[in-house]
Amino acid sequence: QVQLVESGGGLVQPGGSLRLSCAASGSIFSIKSMGWYRQAPGKERELVAAIASGGSTNYADSVKGRFTISRDNGKNTVSLQMNSLKPEDTAVYYCNAFGSSWYAPIYEHDYWGQGTQVTVSS
Repeated sequence: QVQLVESGGGLVQPGGSLRLSCAASGSIFSIKSMGWYRQAPGKERELVAAIASGGSTNYADSVKGRFTISRDNGKNTVSLQMNSLKPEDTAVYYCNAFGSSWYAPIYEHDYWGQGTQVTVSS
């Protein structure tokens, strides 16, 4: 199977910065895209940013210009640099990877991390 482990969450004041990191490990056959989702209390999980293996990126409108996603294909890691944080960015952030494992190479699906809390508050 494929495991995703996140790090870097925490408490930060409005206007501050945080960097989230995620490492994929296990029986990885291929990973096509990696990204970050978030879920605030009482709200649906939403895409924050995603990056394909070729480097193309996709951002939620609410984070464009403030967040930057990057990826190291060789290490199967993805990071999210979050600047100018706002209270509305408070949520649990989940790492996501879309790909397959050696156990079932043609079965591509989503893998999820356990989530890391980001709290923006003064």
